[in-house]
Amino acid sequence: MKVSAGKVLMIVENPYPQDSRVRNEAMRLVNAGYIVNMIAKKYPNQSNRENVRGVEVFRVPWFEVFSKTTESNSKFISLLYKIGTKLGYIIEYFYYTFVSFLFALYVFLTRGFDVIHIHNPPDTLFVVGLFFRLIGKKFVFDHHDLSPELFLSRYNITGGLIYKVLMIEEKLCLRSANLIIATNESYKEIDIKRGNKKPEDIFVVRNGPDLSIFHLVEPDVELKKSGKKIFVYIGVMGPQDGVDYLLKALSTLVNKFNRKDFYCVIVGPGDSLDDLKKLREELNLQEYCKFTGKIPFDDLLKYLSTADICLDPNPSNPLNDQSTWIKIMEYMSLGKPIVSFDLKETRFSAQEAALYATPNDITEYAENIITLMDSPDLREKMGKYGMERIEKHLAWQVVSEKLLDAYKKLIPKKD
Repeated sequence: MKVSAGKVLMIVENPYPQDSRVRNEAMRLVNAGYIVNMIAKKYPNQSNRENVRGVEVFRVPWFEVFSKTTESNSKFISLLYKIGTKLGYIIEYFYYTFVSFLFALYVFLTRGFDVIHIHNPPDTLFVVGLFFRLIGKKFVFDHHDLSPELFLSRYNITGGLIYKVLMIEEKLCLRSANLIIATNESYKEIDIKRGNKKPEDIFVVRNGPDLSIFHLVEPDVELKKSGKKIFVYIGVMGPQDGVDYLLKALSTLVNKFNRKDFYCVIVGPGDSLDDLKKLREELNLQEYCKFTGKIPFDDLLKYLSTADICLDPNPSNPLNDQSTWIKIMEYMSLGKPIVSFDLKETRFSAQEAALYATPNDITEYAENIITLMDSPDLREKMGKYGMERIEKHLAWQVVSEKLLDAYKKLIPKKD
């Protein structure tokens, strides 16, 4: 009988297996001989419990306290929105933390685990990890997002009580964990400073595409037949993600530069989706772009394979200035040139696979799109560079070795 390398319980406040980073980490551990259980948010029509390719998934029933749409012409309604969404997030996070603790107790009593691996946000989940550390289990904090900076960026503010509370929560996450997984060197520097952690207790595991599933497929025939340059954006759409910048750049192409020879496919769900559809109407962009919402993975690959240019409109803000977006590597893995704002970690990831506009300069962003529209040789050169960089340095098969290094430190092999 084969002995496992160790038992792991992961907790994430996202659906599984839809969260690509968490899925990649779980499968890497399973393939390395670990037994992995997962507590995740339940999407509609998902089962309460399911084994997904060797990962036993326990799903937490979900509800939304308040709608997270963001736009209103009424200042009073806008104020209510800000109060409601903040209160909604607090209630939802505390609910998820409490129920996750109950689920974790059930897994502990019925299946057991050696390591509890918490993915943020929310940082309130640290109480679950800390409880099990106090009874002898190892606690890994997987630092996906800077929650304090996410709050500042989402609401476009500079501080306040909630920000201070989030800073305290993050510090408690960092200090109570045995080991930290960070997505890039910027996060590692922050973790050392805020959490007073030793560098050797922080492992940088970058976001990277799994090349066994990210590959070119047959393009969308109708889009190709249009004769237009096809742009594609993929990702979640929150207020901090910059899809409004993308729409304004498309409007600039049409109205300032008289470029109408393009069509943009915007793929993904998010709190801001309805507001962004309204903005598309206001900018009269209906014939130039479409929103798909959440779509099957095969359709996502089809749109990416059809793209001439891929777009990353993340603006400069406290979160984005230090974060790495997996969409960048996914674009690169399929050989697609990128237009982005010039942010530190984006430039590190894409390097010569992207053209960079001055942060938040919509006109320059549009001009870079035009440069690529009119330069097929440049598009090909950038796409080839991106594919090679992914294959050599940033594919999940490469960067995930650091995850295994972290677990070898947590659970040394017995002689």
